[in-house]
Amino acid sequence: MTAEQEVLAEISRRADDVVALAGELIAFDTTTRDDPADPPRQEQALQELLAGRLAARGAQVSLWEPDVAKLAGNRMVPPGLDFAGRPQLLARFTGAGGGRSLLFNGHIDVVSAEPADDWASPPFRPERREDRLYGRGACDMKGGVAAMVVAAEVLADLAVPLAGDVLVNTVTDEESYGAGSMACVADGVRADGVVIPEPTDRQLWVCCRGSLIPTVTVRGRPGHAGIPQRHWREGGAVNAITKMRTVLDAFGELEAAWRERDDATHPLLPPPDVVPVRITGGEWIVTYPQLCTLTVHLNYLPGQADADGWGTAVEAEVEAAIARAAACDPWLAAHPPEVTWGVDVPPFDNASEAPLLDLARVAAAHVGWPATD
Repeated sequence: MTAEQEVLAEISRRADDVVALAGELIAFDTTTRDDPADPPRQEQALQELLAGRLAARGAQVSLWEPDVAKLAGNRMVPPGLDFAGRPQLLARFTGAGGGRSLLFNGHIDVVSAEPADDWASPPFRPERREDRLYGRGACDMKGGVAAMVVAAEVLADLAVPLAGDVLVNTVTDEESYGAGSMACVADGVRADGVVIPEPTDRQLWVCCRGSLIPTVTVRGRPGHAGIPQRHWREGGAVNAITKMRTVLDAFGELEAAWRERDDATHPLLPPPDVVPVRITGGEWIVTYPQLCTLTVHLNYLPGQADADGWGTAVEAEVEAAIARAAACDPWLAAHPPEVTWGVDVPPFDNASEAPLLDLARVAAAHVGWPATD
């Protein structure tokens, strides 16, 4: 049996170990923060569990809370964020030297499990039913983290000779910001190749759209909903919720325009889109709403990025589109919508001929998975 066959056989033998570790990780409540000021949950305990496992296999393990000052000005990191109680982990299995390094990266935070009452079983209590594991993060991406950790453990337990280093990197704050990985890069984490076992329906993701999160505020004028109102120029009430239709229409027109442009097409990626994800408005059930806010998730393509790879050009297009639409409405022309921006997660487009991708295609074909990009 070759060394490769031995590794594959051992990984197959440990399939239940992957499931068991994924279940352990699910049991930690690591719900991502909705606000930078939100307190930590159980990130520290989860990272300590992984650190102990990997150190026991001979890895050089670092567990640290990054200095957020190193990320000042980074468009992926919101003001007010720090890493207190949310450490990052790097475990290094040192090779003999002369070979290229490979890093496995995975995030430990999960999105909110609410409404928890809609779950068939408690979201942070892992439950195996037939051939599936259920629990918050089973797919995205504690299952992937478990897989990469067990894979590294197999290499260590079998004493597979490595020319280059193998690194295991687990991070916080991916779901909302991407700040954990940015902090690791700022602290010098580097490798020749990176594999991120995110759920991709068994496809190889060699590129990705970027995302922006604008929030638009429209202001109206309060007044009693049960009393006929004069024209707003005469002091009458203005409904902020109905005025938000103008902004929604502007986003729809912008999305349609993008789909006709060459810079907003890509051979592998879907077109850019604009998805309203949150809207709030109104102060009282018999009062014209004075305020309405809309938050949007906006995806953009690599061809739309600015010279530095960020979404500043897209931001300018959005603001211009809203301003044009508002100019056609007398109230909004006099009271322009206000646009604020959240984090900017930039798009990427890896070279399809990269050696690591070729290796991944071969590995996918070996286990009978579609090796498509």
